Amino acid sequence: MLKQQDSMNHYRTKCPDSGFLTSRTKWMRGLLISVCIILFACLRPRLAHPQCLDYQPPFKPLYHIEFCNQHGDFGCCDQQTDNRIGMRYWDIMDLIGDEAYEACGDLVKDIMCQECSPYAAHLFDAEDPYTPVRHIPGLCSAYCSEFHSKCHFVVKYLTNSRTLLEACEKDGSHFCNIIDLPDQDYCFPNVLRNNDLYSNLGKVEDPKGCLQLCLMEVANGLRNPVLMVHSGDQTHRMFVAEQVGFVWVYLRDGSRIEKPFLDISGEVLTTQWLGDERGFLGLAFHPKYKYNGRFFIYYSILVNGMLEKVRISEMKVSAHDMNVADPQSERVLLEIDEPAANHNGGQILFGLDGYLYIFTGDGGKAGDPFGKFGNSQNRSALLGKALRIDVDGSSEDGKPYKIPPDNPFIREPNAKPEVFAYGVRNMWRCSVDRGDPVTQYGRGRIFCGDVGQNRYEEIDIIVKGGNYGWRAKEGFECFDVKLCQNSSLDDILPIFAYGHHVGKSVTGGYVYRGCESPNLNGLYIFGDFMKGRLMALKEDKEAGSWKEKNVCMGDTKTCSFPGLINQHHKFIISFAEDEAGELYFLATSYPSTMSAFGTVYKFVDPSRRAPPGKCKYKPLPVKVMGKKVPFVPRELTVLGIDVTPTRPPLENIIIPTKPSGTRQSSKNKPATSAPEKKLPGQNSTAKLYQRKTKKTTQPKEKQSNARTKEVKKVAYHSRKSKLQSKQERKDSGKLSHKLSVKGPRAGQKTTPPKPTKPKEETKPTVFIQKTKKAEKEIKKPNSKPKSTNYTTKVSNTKTNKNTILTK
Repeated sequence: MLKQQDSMNHYRTKCPDSGFLTSRTKWMRGLLISVCIILFACLRPRLAHPQCLDYQPPFKPLYHIEFCNQHGDFGCCDQQTDNRIGMRYWDIMDLIGDEAYEACGDLVKDIMCQECSPYAAHLFDAEDPYTPVRHIPGLCSAYCSEFHSKCHFVVKYLTNSRTLLEACEKDGSHFCNIIDLPDQDYCFPNVLRNNDLYSNLGKVEDPKGCLQLCLMEVANGLRNPVLMVHSGDQTHRMFVAEQVGFVWVYLRDGSRIEKPFLDISGEVLTTQWLGDERGFLGLAFHPKYKYNGRFFIYYSILVNGMLEKVRISEMKVSAHDMNVADPQSERVLLEIDEPAANHNGGQILFGLDGYLYIFTGDGGKAGDPFGKFGNSQNRSALLGKALRIDVDGSSEDGKPYKIPPDNPFIREPNAKPEVFAYGVRNMWRCSVDRGDPVTQYGRGRIFCGDVGQNRYEEIDIIVKGGNYGWRAKEGFECFDVKLCQNSSLDDILPIFAYGHHVGKSVTGGYVYRGCESPNLNGLYIFGDFMKGRLMALKEDKEAGSWKEKNVCMGDTKTCSFPGLINQHHKFIISFAEDEAGELYFLATSYPSTMSAFGTVYKFVDPSRRAPPGKCKYKPLPVKVMGKKVPFVPRELTVLGIDVTPTRPPLENIIIPTKPSGTRQSSKNKPATSAPEKKLPGQNSTAKLYQRKTKKTTQPKEKQSNARTKEVKKVAYHSRKSKLQSKQERKDSGKLSHKLSVKGPRAGQKTTPPKPTKPKEETKPTVFIQKTKKAEKEIKKPNSKPKSTNYTTKVSNTKTNKNTILTK
């Protein structure tokens, strides 16, 4: 301290105005503290974080709940959980008797029903999956005092924590100090009276009204993933196509089949240029793919080294492997000349009418300079159009497809019969609306994002015979004044357009019709490739218009759920919908066909989920003939973990466990809400670090080497003489912690084997965990295995995640 005082005196001698600076510093510090308090008070409602004890958002119960009915509209309990809490409650009431029931029945019910509160995770200190969960929710001091004075004898039925039970018997104030929460807004019953916490339950929006969403990483390491589609065959597989010409199969468990479903990279025309629009661009499965195995592709080709075209072909799946296409099955349906390298279109899809829709670009360059009116307004050209063909037959003129009889221009002599709609510039990503799950409203509508020229990007709904204005119009405004003023234009305006100050290249999306995020139902979610911005549109049915709904990534507090992230790569290439209706998008940090930075993200609503059991479906089995590549996430989650933990019911919790994949403490501690002893100046991070470092002080490399040496010692014991006694083998070295050698029990004598007829050596008894395929234990072989084989067996068993060695 003297040294510090001397240094301060030295400072004052050099600075004559130090007294003035000190007083000013004190004044500024006081002002800063006041400002921080005011800001914290203003921002505090934004930190509300509804979360259940299973680390998931709350939900609206599918069926009415009887016992904890105060949370029947929105909370964390379904009918099954509510029944379990009710049965446990009445068991406790039977134990305490009628007189105690009159005094304590309501109090105990309120406490037990906090498991159903939308803020259950906060009440039970369970928002952090690394910390122990409380047995009793956080009670405000006044309420806790009343509960303890009337019903302290009930605590033993609510918890088996020794710390809580001892505190309850000795000192009520100490008991309430343990039960209390630091944040008085969340303790019970204050949490019920907080309007800020309950005013917008089930929706997370920032002060500007931006809907906050979170993401989950589901695939990575892709080279410009241009699309992801499902096959509609109830297997729930996802097919991801790379621009270079590969299509990969992803299974429900997140793994990818090692062999590609399709590889036409040798035929596809593309380059490593940033933003090259050529390549593998479209994939669509036939509505009856489950039975006929037919699918269709759209890609760029180069003919005779000079002429660029886009090709639409039909292919079939292999007869021997459901995860591989037959490379010899390609049948070309249509080829269209491309006068320039850009504006290649690329979307193909099947409508609800069973016909194949093909969306082509206007031919490229800028301003659609082809002909007097451009390709898009010329119905005798196939470029700049939405085409519709029937792929379940062939026409009389030799085309490998038929023209649907109700195509709008089939009887117009100068028009191509394939044209379904025209006046489009370069539609990038279209989708078919599944319709509202209950009313089926909107079913069959086709939404498209049309990339603009200089000023506007637009979203259109495609209708038969529609003219979408290009090149006469761009967005809502005129682009070519002469064409725009033509009275015969009769164009259909977009449902939404935005200027280039917002984004410069629209990527069309989907209307959400899934099950897991009810709040998103009916929202059309799309994005911008260049700005990396996510956007949404909400339909006003009465006005017949669409209004923008801002979408943003949730903050750290909002996305504090296991496995969730709140950031993504900038360049949004495409959107996707799985077989269950959940939405995804594909993005990359470097838009080159050879850069493996492409990632697939799944949208997650952190404010509300579907009730448990509502979104269950049973996929058909997928027979995998090759190897599978497991999914390894690269993005750092908000919580810094990548495994969703699970927690048993509260009454069964004795020793809390951490999520799998995290370090376990070296000593098991009883579940208690008593705070740990904290060293002076030690924060929560330091406390967590101290708790983790109790396990080991050695580096990971040394620990790994030590385990390797232990396994080698086991192999060394197996090579020793058969005459060696069990005790000698036990004392000769230290075995691996995953192996146990059964030796003589305490006090039991060991008889050495006879020299003439040695007794067979007792080998380590190894029990292998049962699996679904083999429910019996693996028996020891009669003959002694060789040491090398035994070592190999041990090492192989250690690497198998499904097989563990125990005592």
